[in-house]
Amino acid sequence: MYCLYCGHSETKVIDTRSAEDGRAIRRRRECSDCNRRFTTLEKAEEMPLLVRKKDGSLELFDRDKLAKGLLRACEKRPVATDQIEALVFSVERDLRNQCSREVTAQQIGELVMEKLRDLDEVAYVRFASVYRQFKDLNRFLEEVERLLLKNK
Repeated sequence: MYCLYCGHSETKVIDTRSAEDGRAIRRRRECSDCNRRFTTLEKAEEMPLLVRKKDGSLELFDRDKLAKGLLRACEKRPVATDQIEALVFSVERDLRNQCSREVTAQQIGELVMEKLRDLDEVAYVRFASVYRQFKDLNRFLEEVERLLLKNK
């Protein structure tokens, strides 16, 4: 590994740790020439996961976009950021385990709602109201009633 500061070709690893829930390795390195230290992150390349949108277009799966939506749904709720990250990781893992490089936005939304329902009911209703695009109060009440029936 080349030094980020001086470009010297020899660096030594002084610390190695697991990162990103075991999906990556974080290495602390030191240059043998300038003695400066820097960190590298090593992880396996993943095949891109494509999302088919409602309008038929394709885009790359974006875990950050999903996390931001979940953060909005969980705002001012007793949900830790670690729990949100775990939910995002779980959704992405489940999608990749389907052995398909393409998933629909609907599959993602339903999977997120299934997992979010168990995490926080208020966040679930918030997420559902945006995802299902409720047109009126009756549709919203139907979703809340469905949630109440599943909890009995």
